[in-house]
Amino acid sequence: MVSLGELLTPVSRPEPVNAEKTYHILGAHWYAQGLYTKEVTAGTGVRANALYRVEQGDFVYNRLFAWKGSFALANKQNHGCYVSNEFPCFAVNASRLDGQFLFRYFSRSSIWDDALSESTGGTPTSRNRLKEGKFLGFKIPLPPLDEQRRIVARIEQLAAKIEDARHVRQTAMQEAETYRESAAAVALDCRGATTVGDFIRIQSGYAFKSEWFTSTGIRLVRNVNIGHGSINWDQTARIPGERHSEFSAFELHHGDVLISLDRPIISTGVKVAMVKQGDIPSLLLQRVGRAQFLNDRVLSDFFFAWLRSPHYARSIDPGRSNGVPHISPNDVERISFSPPPVNSQRRIVAYLDNLQAKVDALKRLQAETAAELDALLPSVLDDAFKGGL
Repeated sequence: MVSLGELLTPVSRPEPVNAEKTYHILGAHWYAQGLYTKEVTAGTGVRANALYRVEQGDFVYNRLFAWKGSFALANKQNHGCYVSNEFPCFAVNASRLDGQFLFRYFSRSSIWDDALSESTGGTPTSRNRLKEGKFLGFKIPLPPLDEQRRIVARIEQLAAKIEDARHVRQTAMQEAETYRESAAAVALDCRGATTVGDFIRIQSGYAFKSEWFTSTGIRLVRNVNIGHGSINWDQTARIPGERHSEFSAFELHHGDVLISLDRPIISTGVKVAMVKQGDIPSLLLQRVGRAQFLNDRVLSDFFFAWLRSPHYARSIDPGRSNGVPHISPNDVERISFSPPPVNSQRRIVAYLDNLQAKVDALKRLQAETAAELDALLPSVLDDAFKGGL
């Protein structure tokens, strides 16, 4: 076991900040994920009087977040970039220590725990600093250079295999999702001579006044509550429960299909929801639409699936009113919609539900596998520095 003070030399390359120069300023990812360019800024945007230049091969850490694993080895892309004075830099004695060996040693959570125990500061979390003296006092196992390089090569080999396995599983997940979307697009293509309005009327909610809102009472389904398939109650508005009967025309029921009329499409998809038993009692607020079926020629489950397909998303054109993209009930009712017979609708819904269940099962398996893969590299690192590789 050899102390880092025998293997590393502190290096400091301060440069006064020049207002006319552009600086690539680095940060250090937590959990030993390397350095990254945090910002590119002109000298006029730098508050400090000086910045510190980093060179390839420097071992760098963040004093404030050493306990979070903010250790890194500067690579070619980091060469010539800058850090603040919270990032001590060290030159590695290449005749005794391989830089990648050191980096991998400091990529372990047990070392981050040691860093926390050696840190001092005002609070036990965000202000704990690992000072250079404490850092250089750390001792590491130091096999011969050839053995260090062999260990690093083995770690890199296993890490590459882990990453390959992760990529294969992610690709399989993406392909399954793409297949499901493609199947839904084919099965739910309902373009024809009739429109949504021939089967369904879209009811807009009531304009409840914000001064009526209370902390308790009956919930109101607002635009913010419409998610991707379900209602999200993280932000809940209510009116007094005793006023419930005044708005019976806007009372929601289990199985109601709801459409967001403001911002109907966001980056993560179309905002539509189906009311579940746990969502009631609740009332429909303005700028949320409810599908009211005029006859029995369309199943609510089928219409809900169609709303979540590309056909609905491509058919609406959210304009802007006071800067907010929106659609009207009439816009929805005018969309081309010629559904198949009800028996076919049932088969399509069952088919898509079964397909979704398989994709969901694959997602659960993917999550379990990802957790196992995440645990593999730490295990490899622990074995490596205990002589197991």
